[in-house]
Amino acid sequence: MEPTYENWRAADGYLSETLVGHDPALEAALAAQQDAGMPAIEVAPVSGKLLNLLVRMSGARRVLEIGTLGGYSTIWMARGVGEGGRVVTVEAESANAAVARKSIDAAGVGERVDIRIGRAADVLPTLVGDFDLVFIDADKESNTIYLDWAARLGRPGTVVVLDNIGREGEIANAHSADSMVVGTQHALRMLGEDPRFDATALQTVGLKGWDGIAIALLV
Repeated sequence: MEPTYENWRAADGYLSETLVGHDPALEAALAAQQDAGMPAIEVAPVSGKLLNLLVRMSGARRVLEIGTLGGYSTIWMARGVGEGGRVVTVEAESANAAVARKSIDAAGVGERVDIRIGRAADVLPTLVGDFDLVFIDADKESNTIYLDWAARLGRPGTVVVLDNIGREGEIANAHSADSMVVGTQHALRMLGEDPRFDATALQTVGLKGWDGIAIALLV
């Protein structure tokens, strides 16, 4: 098959149908997000399942999420931490947080999720550390700030996941003037050079187009 967006999307749909399946609570969260007029920039179902598996494989009990949006990825990770686990998620927009709160509660994991409203750069210094996993999916221009706080609020062995690093291949363009691309490039250089991180990255194609994630371990 030709490497087109339509074929990437079809393959992603096949993987989602085969490995993730249908989930009424998650689908309701996406519908609520859409009805509220939020952009469709949540993680794909296969990526949500990946986050859930990373939480479970790492044994994470305390998770930090930067960028709640409608709560879709939050629900995936809250399920992963299990009873007694905790997800602290930071959302800049109060309207988004209100929609997320309803969806998270409706999914039955409300008691596991603490939503903090405000700019992440302002909220993160107020948090108590020792998080087991940190998921960063917010404004790309601030990625290095978020990575620095992930290192401060984590510990050796903490897993850090940085979303949307592919930028349709523009990360390889040294002359890009796109602030999101430049912010991502700075973050990737930080992951490669900062001794607090041991990291790799994967580019992906699928429902979200040409993109990717970086995964790091705090050392």
